[in-house]
Amino acid sequence: MKEINYNWFKLDNAAKIYPASHSRYWSNLFRLSATLYEDVDLKVLEKAIENTIPRFPSIAARLSEGLFWYYLRPVSEPPSIMAEYSYPLSYMTKKEMKTCAFRVIAYRRRIAVEIFHALTDGTGGLIFLKSLVAEYLERKHGISIPCEYGIIDRKDSPKPYETEDSFLKNAAPVKETRKDTDAWRIDGTPEEDGFLNITNFQMQSDTVWELAKQKGVSVNTYLCAVLMKAILKLEFESVRNPKHYKPVKVLIPINLRPLFGSRTLRNFALYTIPELDPRLGDYSLDEIINIVHHKVGAYATKKNMAKMIETNVADERKLALRIVPLVIKNLVMKMVFNSVGEKKSCLSFSNLGKIRVPEIMEQHVEAFDFILGPQARAPYNISAYTYRGILNITFSRDIKEARIENYFFRELQSLGVEVTVCSNQRQEVKIDVLR
Repeated sequence: MKEINYNWFKLDNAAKIYPASHSRYWSNLFRLSATLYEDVDLKVLEKAIENTIPRFPSIAARLSEGLFWYYLRPVSEPPSIMAEYSYPLSYMTKKEMKTCAFRVIAYRRRIAVEIFHALTDGTGGLIFLKSLVAEYLERKHGISIPCEYGIIDRKDSPKPYETEDSFLKNAAPVKETRKDTDAWRIDGTPEEDGFLNITNFQMQSDTVWELAKQKGVSVNTYLCAVLMKAILKLEFESVRNPKHYKPVKVLIPINLRPLFGSRTLRNFALYTIPELDPRLGDYSLDEIINIVHHKVGAYATKKNMAKMIETNVADERKLALRIVPLVIKNLVMKMVFNSVGEKKSCLSFSNLGKIRVPEIMEQHVEAFDFILGPQARAPYNISAYTYRGILNITFSRDIKEARIENYFFRELQSLGVEVTVCSNQRQEVKIDVLR
């Protein structure tokens, strides 16, 4: 078997665009956190970080720059624990990425990691966080937490399958077309200082599960349909001339690991984008549910995803492109990203699904959280997860107006879903309640 070099890693196929598209306003981070039942002991956490990061050489890493490509190098020493900012996912500079492309943040009872997306996706990030928290709890309380539900043994050595680029391994022999229509663009008043507004919706997962079951679809499909209904209403309100309507499109990430039997800890997700055409008039929720259900079901197959992978990796194999200097590659990729990038969807809706941990660990972990930063060219992103029977949906936005949140809340309320709303905003979020 070929020996794996854990001293450096090529960026995986999905990660290559992220350093090139980085700007002074956008660094493409996401946050995962665990809230404990007691305040975090910083000295114990320092030791837990020190013991955990050698097990994750492709996540506990820094961004390095070569002549032809960016690459990752494991951090040479554990990062310092950071204090909480006034808001999450604050801008990460290129200089910071070259030192350590992830952060560990402690605040009262919360342990958070903020990760540059070139290192991993939400699935890999959650495995990293759960393993770090397990290490912390074992050291703090002298308990033994089994390595299950994604928790990795920190005493073990990294495995080759954990650091592989699963995109290159699973490409099809034919490509998928990239042709697509632009989506309606949500706009608003930008926050002057880059403040990130976070609004969290909490509800009983069983309630939503029952509603989805009645329609014969998954919870993710049901929630995406409700979200698209809310966006459609916002477009009808915002765009007065029907001739100017554009499609309502939501990007749904698809974790490819189950499809291809991969256990990589690097990025391995693609997406599908269900679409509504407002020029055809209003849609009932049932119509939207059918559209989302059949779009995801028909498209999110192993063969279709393999074709999409091939479309993305084909250029990477071309010798002419490989020998182009990095500075030129960056210019081209940035131009492509700026002209096409995120125009194909209004926002993304990323659901990690049910977060589970061993029972002994659950006794110490009150809650998790998952937050996406807004898109580079659009002010919103939305994330979701379920833990201990509570479904959390988090809206992050860098504009002042909370219009989608209002429409989404009212849609849930009209369906009989009881929702608790909390926010970090400077002014209290005004959520309109149906009378």
